[in-house]
Amino acid sequence: MNNLVAKYKEKIMEGVFLGAALFSIFAVILICVFLFAGGLPAIGKIGVFSFLFGTEWSPTDEPASFGIFPMILGSLYVTAGAILIGVSIGVLTAVFMASFCPPRLHKILKPAIDILAGIPSVVYGFFGLVVLVPFVRVYLGGSGSGILTASVLLGIMILPTIIGVAESALRAVPSSYYEGALALGATHERSIFFVVLPAATSGVMAGVVLGIGRAIGETMAVILVAGNQARIPNGILNGARTLTSNIVLEMGYAADLHREALIGTGVVLFVFILIINLSFSYMKRVKR
Repeated sequence: MNNLVAKYKEKIMEGVFLGAALFSIFAVILICVFLFAGGLPAIGKIGVFSFLFGTEWSPTDEPASFGIFPMILGSLYVTAGAILIGVSIGVLTAVFMASFCPPRLHKILKPAIDILAGIPSVVYGFFGLVVLVPFVRVYLGGSGSGILTASVLLGIMILPTIIGVAESALRAVPSSYYEGALALGATHERSIFFVVLPAATSGVMAGVVLGIGRAIGETMAVILVAGNQARIPNGILNGARTLTSNIVLEMGYAADLHREALIGTGVVLFVFILIINLSFSYMKRVKR
């Protein structure tokens, strides 16, 4: 009797898990259908080349211009800066916490990093607006709102994601790897950086991908510190508008082709994130 009940429970849970998986797949398909059905016709009307490589975004002019190339560059510049700052600091912090941090200090740092992960993006934006923007304006010049400020802020925002995933990956490496390196005469530092860290590359890369996904998709914090000029930036201190910022700033009053062009911007953003994920998946397969 007990075996029969356990078998039924197992079947029920299998059905629950299958339903959850199918729902997730359905949600992704639904999003894709909405984006491409709403965005591709607008891209076709405007012209693929004019839409992707046009340098003017003037939806209210006559005739209207829908070139998103400045926003593409803005997203790439801001995301690249965030990667340089967030990935380097995040991975090194994860190595420290997994292999060098004293237990007492770890009990303090771990909750602090978890708190960083729970802070709303608008609060990060206010921090950047009150602290980073005046600092850049006073010490580096310009208005203070620009690519550099947005990159630093996004680099801080992606730290908890990268640190959490990378630390877990480092701790999952079998201790025999580290012990074997020590037995062969390597120092503690060389054992960590040349044996343990390469063995955890897959997990570390997963954290990096999640961090990049958050950086390229962030909106509210970027709006507050990036300057939001729809033009090609010619320096890291100049303002820029990202793809996500462009959608949020104008979707509230957009109509007809303007609205469809904003949905087309979402299609481009979706393709960017897809390319990033596929690229990292390919890199992981090559390393194996």
